[in-house]
Amino acid sequence: MVAVAYPHSQEKRVNPVLARNLRSLQRNILAGIITIGPLFVTYLIFSFLLGVLAKAGLPVIQLLAAIFPGDWLSQPWLQWLMAVVLTLVVLYVVGRVTSQVVGRQAIKLFEAALDRLPFIAKIYGSVRQLIDSMTAKKESSQRVVLVDFPIPGQKSIGFLTRTLIDETTGELLAAVLLPNSINPTSALLQILPIAWVTETDLNMEQAMSMLMTGGAVGPDTIRFTKPALPAEEKATPPALSA
Repeated sequence: MVAVAYPHSQEKRVNPVLARNLRSLQRNILAGIITIGPLFVTYLIFSFLLGVLAKAGLPVIQLLAAIFPGDWLSQPWLQWLMAVVLTLVVLYVVGRVTSQVVGRQAIKLFEAALDRLPFIAKIYGSVRQLIDSMTAKKESSQRVVLVDFPIPGQKSIGFLTRTLIDETTGELLAAVLLPNSINPTSALLQILPIAWVTETDLNMEQAMSMLMTGGAVGPDTIRFTKPALPAEEKATPPALSA
């Protein structure tokens, strides 16, 4: 009698081998992404910053190349490098000058002049306040906090930028900026009672690391719960209705 090989028996022998190879392929690709991913993101950010610096200083370098023609100054890579260096030098000089008393007075005069331009003053003031809040020290009023978002019991990292007073009740309110994870350049602004805000011991660098990495990088402990004070018990966030 002749033995007949059935396709189903061959598939049963091949499928485990194919499945192991697929799992090994997926595991190796994932390991490669985990290894290369941070380097790639760092490269993109570094390239973007260098591109901005080069774009800012390139017109001056091109003007110099037109005034002093020469083969060495007409090289694109050399112009790009000189533009980056020139922009860094200008930023250093501006920072050095503004750190002095005369520089601070000049900045005040410059901001006072911008106040005469309503639309530009709005944009400049908003950007300036955002940068100040992101670079503020821990002991200032701008600090890393936790708030109940999107639902009570689930907390999100936020930056307390300022406090306000409710003109109706006189209650102290907090303005909290809630950056999105992975992409912290997009954020929500919430105004809520100060009693609903949980102050943390995180600094700005730790908070940004947690946001950029989706929580993968951060401290081992965090102040998630604060003791309820008598004055705060009346301000407990209401539970969501079913």
